[in-house]
Amino acid sequence: MNVVSPRVKVAIRCKHCGEKFILKGRKEKEKIDTGFKQCICNNEKDFDIETLDF
Repeated sequence: MNVVSPRVKVAIRCKHCGEKFILKGRKEKEKIDTGFKQCICNNEKDFDIETLDF
C-alpha cells in the first residue's frame, strides 16, 4: 500500500534579490520537498519559506 504525502502550497522568497516563487510540494516528515534548487540570481541557500492555504 502506497501512502501519499499531503500536498502543500509554498511561497519562497529570495533574501538576496526579493524574487518570489509560489510552488506546490509534498510534506515529508518535517521537510517540504518542492524540487526548488536556486533563485534566478544564483542564490541556493538564503530564502524565506512559508506554507500557504490552497
